[in-house]
This record gives sequence, structure tokens and C-alpha cells, in this order.
Amino acid sequence: MSGPDKPQSTNRLQSRAAQSEPAQGRNDRAAWFQGSSAECSDALRPSGLPWRLVLLGAPGVGKGTQAYLLNQRLRACHLSTGDLFRAASKLGECDRSPAMQAAMDYMRRGELVPDTTVWEMVRERSACIRCAGGFVLDGFPRTLGQAELLKQLMESEKIPLSAVVNYELPLAEIVDRLSGRRTCEKCKAVYHITGQPSKVEGMCDHCGGRLFQREDDLPESIKVRMEAYERSTAPLIEFYQSQRALLTIAATGTPDEICARTISALVARAGTVAIA
Repeated sequence: MSGPDKPQSTNRLQSRAAQSEPAQGRNDRAAWFQGSSAECSDALRPSGLPWRLVLLGAPGVGKGTQAYLLNQRLRACHLSTGDLFRAASKLGECDRSPAMQAAMDYMRRGELVPDTTVWEMVRERSACIRCAGGFVLDGFPRTLGQAELLKQLMESEKIPLSAVVNYELPLAEIVDRLSGRRTCEKCKAVYHITGQPSKVEGMCDHCGGRLFQREDDLPESIKVRMEAYERSTAPLIEFYQSQRALLTIAATGTPDEICARTISALVARAGTVAIA
């Protein structure tokens, strides 16, 4: 894998990435939610060359937060398959793309959405992958097969992948983060007993609903989920290591500290990776 097109100097790249102000506009990601025929409003554009990133990380490492921060600082569009599934569930059948409708059919039956269907949802939105503003891909790929399909698409379009950022955190910290979560039974707002507590213990600030601990946030459940994640992700890690694309980042500290660490590592990598 290759990095973004080679800048004139690493200092210039660092100035563009690490010292840029967070973007003020808010991209509605219309092309991602509605398909490639739609046009995004307030689409962010980098001041220099685009970044194209894939994010990996276990539940609880803060990958979604980092995707948002990288979107703001690097001006690369946040493409989240989780957001895409949530958007699909709110659309009427006539407004869903064929792959979105197929995914909803599987979910209604309580079945896992197959790799092929998830890939079709991404492929329908290939214009987002080609976008000149770059992207931060969050939630895809999840399997080796999906990673290979993404690689084929990007190679066919002659689009270089800047890096695959893998966020790591010790298991004990992941358990602490997730087991402290509390969810409102009414509006589904999420709190944390130490990191973001509600004003009144056990009661939602927004609607007054009761806060509860989800079964999959119990420590025993978290450990089972982590074992499953590590089994499914190991082939992905090996694949991207073999492509010389993997960049491992410690997900410790505040979100801003983790983001700064990520950008510094990206800048350093862009200055050393051979450009195709």
C-alpha cells in the first residue's frame, strides 16, 4: 500500500495536518447515506492532498470519536457503516438502495448481514471512496474478504490508501470503559458512571428515563466480545501488515491526545513510505 501523494516536505505536511484548525462546516454525507447519485452539502476539502484512512479497534477504544476528530482535523469524510445501517432503518423501502433493503431484510429476521451485502452497500457508494476530499472509513472492512474487495476497488480506481490505523487498549481498560456505561431505557442516551455521569444517579438528563446497564456491557460479556473481536480481526491485522499499511496507535489519554498522536504518526509515515 502507498501513502498519499508525496508532499514537497514533511514540514509542509505536518503544518497541513497537525496544525490545521478543526473544520467548521458539517458535511451531511448525503452521498454516503443516499447513494452515489446524491450530492453532499458542505463537503469538507483538505487544504492539500487528501487522506484515505481505514480505522480498526475493539469496542471501547473510542474509534468513533477518533473518526470524528480526524474528520474535523484532516477534512476527510467520515464514512461509517454503523451510521449507514442506522440511516437505513429510518428510511422507507422506496428510499433504500437495493443493498440497504437486503440488509434490512436480514436484520428484521434477526440474522447477521452477510459480507457480500455489506460490500454491496459500500460498492453502491464507491463515489465516496473516489471523493477528492479523502475519507476515514469506520466499521469496514471487518473481515479479510471485505479487505480484499476494498483493495481491488481502490487499485482499479488507482486510489492509494494512506494508512490503516489500529487503535489498541489493554483489556482491563476496555472492560472499565464499557462496564461503566449506562443507557436510558427511553431515549437510548448513553452515560458513563465516572466519565460522563448523569446529573441524578440512575436518571436520564434528557427525558428522565431509567438508566440501565446493557447485558453486553457486563464484564463477563465484554471479555467474550473481545475474544470474538480478536479472532475475527487477526487476519485483517496480518493482511494490512503484509501490505505495509498498518499503523498501531495506543488509545490511552484524552481523545485530543489520541488524535494528536495519530496525526503525528500519519505525518511520520507519509514521509517514509514509498509513493506508488
